[in-house]
Amino acid sequence: MDQAAGGSPQDAGTPPTCYRHPERAAGVRCTRCERPVCPDCMIDAAVGFQCPECVRGGSGTGHPATANRPRTLAGGPVTADPRLTTKILIGLNLALFVAQLTVGDGFTERFELIGRAWVPGLGSVEGIAEGQWYRLLTSMFLHGSYIHIAFNMLSLWWIGGPLEAALGRARYLALYAVSGLAGSALTYLIAEPNQPSLGASGAIFGLFGATAVLMRRLNQDMRPVIALLAINLIFTFSPGFNIAWQAHIGGLVAGVVIGYGMVHAPRERRALVQYGTCALVLVVCLALALLRTGQLT
Repeated sequence: MDQAAGGSPQDAGTPPTCYRHPERAAGVRCTRCERPVCPDCMIDAAVGFQCPECVRGGSGTGHPATANRPRTLAGGPVTADPRLTTKILIGLNLALFVAQLTVGDGFTERFELIGRAWVPGLGSVEGIAEGQWYRLLTSMFLHGSYIHIAFNMLSLWWIGGPLEAALGRARYLALYAVSGLAGSALTYLIAEPNQPSLGASGAIFGLFGATAVLMRRLNQDMRPVIALLAINLIFTFSPGFNIAWQAHIGGLVAGVVIGYGMVHAPRERRALVQYGTCALVLVVCLALALLRTGQLT
């Protein structure tokens, strides 16, 4: 026997019924409390549907301490501006692109991702292998052209906004940062050590991967995101575009892994599983970076 949340016991082989109308079949579950709801009780939300009680501000769990703290699908607090972190990330990328244009190539060369390279005129060797580990992070916020940053920022706005609303700010930021670092780590490991790389694409591909996991979790039509991802991968591996495919693949794999941990974590250990997944991916990134540094030094 299976106990439906907030309702009566049901046979395992029968479809769930609405917790408010037991005589009606439930087509979906509330994205906050996960109780089954019928079409009359479904209320459209930023991501999926919610039940009337969660929309009014209650969690429906019966715990007074959390009754007035509405949560996102992943357990983050619901905020007045669900796209604030995305806006800040876009603003930061744009500000640093202006700095690149203003200061010149010296600024880009100081912060782009490069493994180990001889610098003509300076008589020195620079790169991550020389201890400049910050390049793994700073390269995520630099871009090579107007088209490069325009395409990435449009993708960030289109994919990042809804994902931030579903995960919450802290979880969304962790996903973005760790996916970007995974892309940087794989680029550092595989690419030629003197080949520079820059761009937010690794982090954005991580958002693509997490979005696919989220849509699968909500049983939504995945064809649009799969089509967009396929188009991006075609560009990634097409000759002549000079794209660091390693960053895209590294970010995508990390995004899928972290996204799965974010949306499938059991409620009683939600934060531990979610941030533990991020920490695990970070450990893998560190291991890859240490491995490559050992090869180059």
